[in-house]
Order: sequence, then structure tokens, then C-alpha cells
Amino acid sequence: MKIAVLGVGYVGTVTAACLADAGHEVVGIDPDMTKVAALAAGTSPVVEPELDAVVRRAVDSGRLQATHDVVQGLKGVDIAIVCVGTPSRSNGSVDLTHLEQAARELGEHVARTDGYLAVIVRSTVPPGTVGDAVHAALAKSAGDGSGRFGVVMCPEFLREGSGVADFRNPPFSIIGSDDERATAVVRKLFDPLPGRVIVTSLRTAESLKYACNAFHAVKISFANEMGRVLRSVGVDSREVMDIFVQDDRLNISPAYLKPGFAFGGSCLPKDLRAVLSLARFNDVEAPMLTGVVNTNEMVVRSLAREVLATGARRVALLGLSFKAETDDLRESPYVDLAELLIGKGIQLTIFDPVVRPELLFGANRRFVEDRLPHLRGLLADSADTALAGASTIIVGVSTPEVREAILEASPTHVFDLVGSLGPEIESLPGYVGVSW
Repeated sequence: MKIAVLGVGYVGTVTAACLADAGHEVVGIDPDMTKVAALAAGTSPVVEPELDAVVRRAVDSGRLQATHDVVQGLKGVDIAIVCVGTPSRSNGSVDLTHLEQAARELGEHVARTDGYLAVIVRSTVPPGTVGDAVHAALAKSAGDGSGRFGVVMCPEFLREGSGVADFRNPPFSIIGSDDERATAVVRKLFDPLPGRVIVTSLRTAESLKYACNAFHAVKISFANEMGRVLRSVGVDSREVMDIFVQDDRLNISPAYLKPGFAFGGSCLPKDLRAVLSLARFNDVEAPMLTGVVNTNEMVVRSLAREVLATGARRVALLGLSFKAETDDLRESPYVDLAELLIGKGIQLTIFDPVVRPELLFGANRRFVEDRLPHLRGLLADSADTALAGASTIIVGVSTPEVREAILEASPTHVFDLVGSLGPEIESLPGYVGVSW
């Protein structure tokens, strides 16, 4: 295919060079004459391992060119890949000036030609940008040609220092799109690469890059914060983390990375407090781990506010233990939630398919007697009984019995804390996903 890459900074140069090296005819377009001159001469305008050799090979083959002339550069292209900068403003918001300018230029190209143009936005942008600002700017400039282009979002996952290797061996290729024709064109571009091609919505694709980078920042900060705490007690955190990452069942895995309700139980809260206590005792600041406690408490408080805002006085809570299919109530966030709601005057009925007060022993029993001394009077013996007369329900378990009872009851408000109740329940009026 013939491809134009708008913006030949770090992402644009890697993208243009690797695509040309793979056999496509590519032209890099940039207003910066220094970058254009370097690329045209077969030299990468950015420093990156392997990139100079790839650029030289692509230029020597005639498959990679560079220009500052947008009109000339876009002639005859099938795909335009937008890799312009989206820098931060002083308030942290994203400056879309370069992106909107690129969209206008692409629209003008569509207006003066007869072919179809697939536009790939590779710049990192907030959710809603491509479908709204980019598409609108492009359509306005295209005039009557608005049916001859499609816009997709394909975030890049290139690490500086390994950009060429990352481009050639991505974990996946993401196509965010609501345009079937553009999707088909772009899929051809990504199909030869290893890794799955995942087609999703524009907003999901835009959000994914932010989620990935935020998580990477969290991982670095977590390792550094644990390092400070452990150094204070004479432990080499490098050895700890070397072993830590070998657990691909819980630590480096999909485990726990599912939006839902707060964490609880006999381990996580207790051990997190112990780490924070260790840090305080040794005069080490651990703001990130302290923030984890605050965030977890906020999840419970926010849900309580949402439930109270419905105006309901009778509420059913389905699920009480900190984890489904156990009867462990120790530091369960559901117990915290129940305590908050009862304190606000809510008539609460609780059903948990596993919890039986007469079978609770030891610390488990002492915890619930402290927090919910009248638990026996709150518990219903079935989901149907719990839902009787309740216009608002909070769902923390997703057994078949619970799902059937919800559909039969047709409540006014359903607060889903598990995310696996199924499309029938999720389509009910008043359905709310607590973290989605």
C-alpha cells in the first residue's frame, strides 16, 4: 500500500521506517525541515537502536521518502497515519492543535481527490477525540467528500529504546473503529504482524493507551516505594522483585485487574497496614500505598452515596462475604457498606448463599458481631425473599438463583458489583455498573 505518515518524531519515524522496510511505499510528512532532510538522506531524525539501519535500507530501496509539502506527500495514498504530537497544557489537559491541523489537511486532500482514504490516528488522545474533534475537522474540510474517508484509532505501544522490536513484535494490534471499510483496509496493514488484531470501539482504543501507561507508572512507583520500605529494614528489594515477577498466576497476570468493588478479607487490608506501619516506624514515606487505602475506602463511600441518591428506603444486598463462595466476613467491604447504609436509616435485607450465622466461628464471628450485631435479623433465606419489597438492589454475587430473582423482581435500580450478571440484567432500566 501507499502510506503517508504525518509527523516524523519518535513514533512517526519508527512507524514509517518499519512499514517501508516491510514493503509498503511510505512518505513521511513534517513541517520541520531538519527532520525531513535527515529522513530523506537516509538518517533517522531520532536516536533509537536499529532505526538508522532500517531507515537507510528503506530510503535506499526507494520505499521511504520525506517531504514538508502536505499536498505532494498525500498524492495517491491509501492510508494516512497521524503521529503528530499531543503535548500537555499547563493544566494537564491535552493540546490537540497539531492533531486538528492534520485532520483539516487530510480533509482538504479528500476534497480534491476521488479515492478513498483510511485515516489512522496513532497519537495518544483522550477518549472521544477521534470520533468527535478529529472526525468533525476532517469532515468539515472534506466537504462533499465526507463519504470517502474513514477514521480509526490505532494506539502505539512502542518503548523508547526498543521501538523497532516493539513495532515488529507487538503484544496485539488495536483497531478502534465504527467504520467497516476503514477497518478492512487497516486490518490488511496489521495482519502480517504477530499478535492478535483486536477490533474495538474508538473510545476503548483511545482509553487503552492511557490505561497501559498509567499502569506502567504505577508499577515503577510500586517497585520504588517497596524498595524504600525494604531498604529501611536491610532487605535488597531487587531480589524481592526478581522473585515477585516469577508469579504469573497472581502478580504478573490478569488476576485482580477487573473493575469491581473494594478489596477486603483477612490478608490484603491487614498486610497493607503492616507495610505502612513498617514504613512509618522507619520514617519512610509511602504515599502510593497510603493512597491504595484511601481509594479502597472511597469505592465503598461512593457506592453508598449512589444508593442513597436513589431515595430508596428499602434496599436488598446480595452478597456479604468479601469473596463469593466463602463465608469469610473479616474486613469485608460489603459489611462496611451494610453498616454505612443502616446508619443512614436504610432498611436493609441481606442474602448470601454461603453465609450462615450459626456456622461462623472465631475472628470471623467476632468481626461481624462487632460491625453487624443484628445480622440474623437482616439475613434472608433466599434471593427472592431478600428482594421482596426492595426497589433498589446491590449485587455482589452472580449465582443462577440471584440472576433469576433479579429478573423476576424487576427492581428500579440495580447496582452491579461483579460484572457478570449477563446482558438481560445489564439492559434493565436503572442498571449501574459500579466501576464501569
